[in-house]
Amino acid sequence: MTWRRRLADDRAGAAIVEFALIAPVLLMTLFGMFDLGHGMYTKALLQGAIEKAARDSTIEASTPATLDGNVRTVVRRIAPDATLAFSRKSYTSFTDVGQPEEYTDTNSNGACDNGETFEDANRNGIWDADQGSVGNGGARDAILYVVTVNYKRLFPVARFLGQSSYMQMSVVSVLRNQPYGLQGVPPTATCP
Repeated sequence: MTWRRRLADDRAGAAIVEFALIAPVLLMTLFGMFDLGHGMYTKALLQGAIEKAARDSTIEASTPATLDGNVRTVVRRIAPDATLAFSRKSYTSFTDVGQPEEYTDTNSNGACDNGETFEDANRNGIWDADQGSVGNGGARDAILYVVTVNYKRLFPVARFLGQSSYMQMSVVSVLRNQPYGLQGVPPTATCP
């Protein structure tokens, strides 16, 4: 009985056992905070780069390829393996962003049917649920600039929580082009 009592009363090595039990939770928490902080930092840098590129775009300071390259350079400083996708759409005004082309609903069914007239805002000859035109647009146009970034997470904690080891984020900016020319008037067309 004495060896059992001695074993129960012995405290040598208890700290290492306690640390072994707590360390995984502590490390997961720390890596999770680092991963969250890295994601927030990346998003902030990306937002700043997008805003600058959008401002430069509105004053015709650079070509779209140059602006996208500048954004890519900023993002690659903190996420070297990142893949980026760029999208630009132009609209006549801020209120038109993401809106469908206006049409005359003569039969009141809520759809642009054959024979109903519509304003062809993007000048492609068909009615669209989003009236934006792909590209930088012209004078006084509102430009919707979207950049989507996909990169491998710096810290592997997400894998242990059942999440993807890749982070994806999108940043959006809408600005108006400077009045460096005249804005065109969209034609009227007939629904197919």
